[in-house]
Amino acid sequence: MTAPSPVHQALQEALDAAYLARATSAAVIDRFGPVRPFVSVIQWEQRQINGLQNLLRQRGWPIAADRHGGRVAAPPCPDQAWLARQGNWICGEDQLDRLRRMAAEDAEVVTVLKGLGQPPPFTAGDGNAATA
Repeated sequence: MTAPSPVHQALQEALDAAYLARATSAAVIDRFGPVRPFVSVIQWEQRQINGLQNLLRQRGWPIAADRHGGRVAAPPCPDQAWLARQGNWICGEDQLDRLRRMAAEDAEVVTVLKGLGQPPPFTAGDGNAATA
């Protein structure tokens, strides 16, 4: 069996990070109800997961299972969860830079990875700490 290509490894690592981000948002929602902006963020995270899974499927590569779902504890309050997410959405900038270098030969994957850094802006009133 051959080792996965760097592009495949980058996609798998990004998918795992997206699973973790979604699990974190889900834990906040499970603990505190449908608090904003997490109800919007989790939808954005799911779109990122879908995009990564589609790229893996298009290339005929296996899709790793979500090992984070239901296993992440929510912080004591939504504001702490929101502050912890600032600047580190699905992947931190250092991780994103490394993944982009790994996938440099595949422009489509690099473009998708760029989208993992920051969700679209939320509307006013979307969150506790986000608008404070």
